[in-house]
Amino acid sequence: MKILGIDTTGQTASAALVEDDKLIAEFTLNYKLTHSQTIMPMIADIIERTETDKATIDCIACASGPGSFTGLRIGAATAKGFALALDKPLVAVPTLDALAYNVFETNKFICPIMDARRNQVYAAFYMWENGKLIRLTDHMAESIDRVIEIAEMLENEVIFLGDGVPVHRAKLEQNENLLFAPAHCNMQRASSVAALGRILAEEGMAKPGDEFELIYLRKSQAEREREERLAKEEQGQ
Repeated sequence: MKILGIDTTGQTASAALVEDDKLIAEFTLNYKLTHSQTIMPMIADIIERTETDKATIDCIACASGPGSFTGLRIGAATAKGFALALDKPLVAVPTLDALAYNVFETNKFICPIMDARRNQVYAAFYMWENGKLIRLTDHMAESIDRVIEIAEMLENEVIFLGDGVPVHRAKLEQNENLLFAPAHCNMQRASSVAALGRILAEEGMAKPGDEFELIYLRKSQAEREREERLAKEEQGQ
């Protein structure tokens, strides 16, 4: 199965082409350019350099959140466009699941964290069991203090990764059981989205492009600011 993977849910933009257990190409950029500037050229470059006939792509796998609201929508629009144009199925891969999938077959717990601002992170806890990645908690939007509290309750080593790590590293470093993934696997990778997407597709989770759904764990900043403004206006009346 040949899968095109896409992830624009965080600071990193990534695209990859995976066929069965072979990574054919991957393009990942963690820089100041916007995802709207980078993701389509990345995909076009991968397809051109690998001489891939787009018709041979069997499935599109797209990170579905949580994450940046703008990034989520850019990735979703890109993935839907390819799926509908090529008449191929689209599988939604939770971003945190794909991040955790970067760390393979460890006896430690895994906790990807994505910066959600206001001292909050998007997070979930995972472990490997009999060759399968198991999610132990729901996807959550919590304070970093609450996430650390949960990690300490596990009474075991926990590997942290994601763009929330540099933001909250000082707090995490206070517990020697909280470890950090190295640079090559600590950020979003579309190859992980594609690899996990293949498993989900084989489980029947792939759907038509127009049925793709995103994971939102909280309201957007614009919605929150609007509600705060309206609340202040009501108080002033």
